[in-house]
Amino acid sequence: MSRGLVTKRGKKPGTAPGTLIHTGKKTDHPIRLRVVDYNDETLTAADGVDMAACATLPAGKLTRWLRVEGVHDPALIETLGNGINLHPLVMEDILNTDQRAKIEDYDHYVYLVMRMLHLDPDTHQVRSQQLSLILGEQLLISLQEHPDTLFDQIETRLRAGKRMRFLQSDYLAYALVDAVVDNYFVVLEQLGEQIESLEEELIAHPTPATLARIHHFKREMLLLRKSIWPLREVISRLARDENDLVRRETQVFLRDVYDHTIHVLDIVDTLRELLVGMLDLYLSSISNRMNEIMKVLTIIATVFMPLTFIAGVYGMNFEVMPELGWTWAYPVVLVAMAGIGGGLMRWFWRKGWLRQS
Repeated sequence: MSRGLVTKRGKKPGTAPGTLIHTGKKTDHPIRLRVVDYNDETLTAADGVDMAACATLPAGKLTRWLRVEGVHDPALIETLGNGINLHPLVMEDILNTDQRAKIEDYDHYVYLVMRMLHLDPDTHQVRSQQLSLILGEQLLISLQEHPDTLFDQIETRLRAGKRMRFLQSDYLAYALVDAVVDNYFVVLEQLGEQIESLEEELIAHPTPATLARIHHFKREMLLLRKSIWPLREVISRLARDENDLVRRETQVFLRDVYDHTIHVLDIVDTLRELLVGMLDLYLSSISNRMNEIMKVLTIIATVFMPLTFIAGVYGMNFEVMPELGWTWAYPVVLVAMAGIGGGLMRWFWRKGWLRQS
C-alpha cells in the first residue's frame, strides 16, 4: 500500500491548542511502561509500573529513565504530564506523531522530538516512528509509538558500566539520540545494497519493473531526508546552546553525534543523486533500444523498397510487356531481386550499420 507524504490529522480545524487527541497510526500493542533507576552504585528496573507513581523524581541521588512504548492513550499521557507539570502543548505534540524533529526549552525540562527508522525487509519500505524525549534534572522520559529493541542495548550498557551511570540523565539522553542516529547508518547501508543490486539489473536488463523500483527508492530517499534534515539543527542546539540540563561534558559527545548526522545527510544526498542518474540511464537505455529497433525496421524497409518497386512494375496490367512471354523471365526477375537485396545488405554491413554498437 502506498503511503501519503502528508499524514492525515485526526484533529479537526479550530480545536483548542493543547487538546489531547492521538493522531498517529492505530495499534493493538499494549502500552509498555518500564522504569530504570540508577546511580554510580546501583541500578533497579521494573515493568508494568503505575504512570502516576513513576513520573516523579526518585528518592535520593538516583537518575530515573522512564521508557514508554505506545502513546495512543491520551489519558496516560495526561497522567504523565500532570505528574511532572508538562505544558499542554508538549502533551499534544507527543500524541500528534507526525512531528518533525525539533527541540523546545521549558523552565525545568527540555522536550526533543526525532524520528526512529528501520527498513522493512519484505517491502523495502522505510518505517518511521516518532520518539519524544523529555529531559529533566535526574529524569529522562522516552516515548515511542511502537515497541522497539533499539534501546535495550542502552540499558545493557547501564547495567555493565558505572561510568555511564555516573554521567546522569543528560548523558543518557545523548546515548539514546546516538543510538537512533547510528541506526540511520544501518538503514542506509541496507538501502545502499538494494540500490547497488538495482544498478546491476539496470545495466544488464532493464525492465518496467526496474523503473518502478527506481521510483520506489527515490520516494524512500525523500522520506528519509524529510525525517533526518531537521535533526541537524536540533542536535546543533543541544551541543552548543547554554542549558543547565546539558553539561559541557555531554555537549562534547553531542557534537560527535552532530557530525554523524551530517554524514548521514551526505549519504542520503549521494544515494538520491545516484537514483537520479539511474533514472536517466534507464531512459537512455530505453531510447537506445528503441533506436536499435527502428534501425532494424528501417534497414528491412530499405531492402524491400526496390523489390517492391520491381514487383509493382510487373504487377501492372499492360497488354504490351514483351518480357512477360519470355521463358526465363520469372527466374531472371527473382535472381535480380535477390541480387539487389543482397547488394544492399552487403553495403549496409560495410557501413557498419548491421553490427552491434
